[in-house]
Amino acid sequence: MRDFEGKTAVVTGAASGIGRALVDAFVSAGMNVVLADVEEGALANAMAELEGQGHSVLGVGVDTRSRDSVGNLAERAVDAFEKVHVLVNNAGVASMGEGRGVWEIPDEDWDWVMGVNFYGVLHGLQAFVPGMLAHGEEGHIVNTASLAGLLPGGGPYSVSKHGVLALTEGLHRNLKERGGQIGASVLCPGFVQTRIFEAERNRPKELEGKDPQPENEMARAIGQAMIQGGIPPAEVADQVLRAIQEGDLYILPHPAWDPILRGRIEAVLARKGPVAIDIEDMMRRRAAGEKF
Repeated sequence: MRDFEGKTAVVTGAASGIGRALVDAFVSAGMNVVLADVEEGALANAMAELEGQGHSVLGVGVDTRSRDSVGNLAERAVDAFEKVHVLVNNAGVASMGEGRGVWEIPDEDWDWVMGVNFYGVLHGLQAFVPGMLAHGEEGHIVNTASLAGLLPGGGPYSVSKHGVLALTEGLHRNLKERGGQIGASVLCPGFVQTRIFEAERNRPKELEGKDPQPENEMARAIGQAMIQGGIPPAEVADQVLRAIQEGDLYILPHPAWDPILRGRIEAVLARKGPVAIDIEDMMRRRAAGEKF
């Protein structure tokens, strides 16, 4: 998809982080943009700013865990702009208590993280793909996963992102089989300067853990340091727009992870255990200027 001017994009998780950077990139390219987010205050602030700049935007409060809520988003988008050309299923959360055995993680964590990160993407595809195929114009779908979807892991975040990766690969194949003009990409970033570690602010009360696990303070400190040293969301958004134009399936904004990804594949082919990630080496490379 090369031409953005006058087309319509829908972005979930649009009020902050990567989602907001994508919104800015799309409006700068001349698109109408539908912003969807569960965080009402942040969504209102984003809308006020964008409308003040004269952009053609619509804000919709959405809980991506709900098929009905995402279905309403699709209806609102079509009512406002008639056709959707770009869909970015970007909304995502991370729980902070993943340092336990997978059998010890509460159902509330699984339900919340899988509900937003995986089912939110699936609901987006169910709600929007039929209409995008029906109008027959060129378009593109981007699903936000993570490098966690390409690396060893077992907690809800990792499992959800592996699921998004597999779902997008299947979507890409299915769209090719239908012979339409819609492409598909899966976005797999490393550390980006977002509020992902503050995602608990949006956890529904009914899914708050009944027996919360104390946070691993060292792991959190390392994670926060890596986030702060990550790339700005605007850099990710630029790469997403290029991938849409080029029709790339995989979007990997952090080449510093490439050796680790190769190690992962080599370990699989060698029938070995998961490749270990050397945090100290990553911190040294980060200090030398590499972005993870």
